Amino acid sequence: MAFPEDVLTKDERVALHLHPHWKALILPVLVLALAVAAVVAGWVLLPGGTGGMVGLYAIAAIALVLVVWRSLWPYIVWRSTHYVFTTERVLLQTGVFSRHRRDIPLNRVNDHSMNQTLVERLLGCGTLTIESAGERGQTVLTDIPHVERVQTTLYELTEQDHDRNTLGEDEMREIMQSTRDGRADR
Repeated sequence: MAFPEDVLTKDERVALHLHPHWKALILPVLVLALAVAAVVAGWVLLPGGTGGMVGLYAIAAIALVLVVWRSLWPYIVWRSTHYVFTTERVLLQTGVFSRHRRDIPLNRVNDHSMNQTLVERLLGCGTLTIESAGERGQTVLTDIPHVERVQTTLYELTEQDHDRNTLGEDEMREIMQSTRDGRADR
């Protein structure tokens, strides 16, 4: 479930490639540990014989369902969620069976802000809000790891994109002169 590099343009390079913060995996790991503990406890505590084996199989079946539903599936969703910051755009990709991708060109980013609760500050994550010109407006990215660094990187990328796409004074003079020359020929 790695991010496909073939969606990048020829001169585009990845500055940051992130998944949601690891705190999203705390509950799935706890569910896995509890499921394993329940199966081990059933194996040790249930009496031998047919009744004990049926009980152990029932515990194991419930544990398996819980592990797939509350541990494996959240892990797969976490791995298939990508926040990619490139030299040209911000790509947001989610989805396990179907894929949803949103591209925000850097030249459309109007504003970006970050927000952290006390717990998020302790864990090193937060929420990044990107406001862009277009019909969708704001995009809120939750559980971004190292959100301060990500916001700084986004600022640097937007400034580099602005500098790359802004004409210097010399280029402006050349365009103005060629426009004047074109009018004089008429």
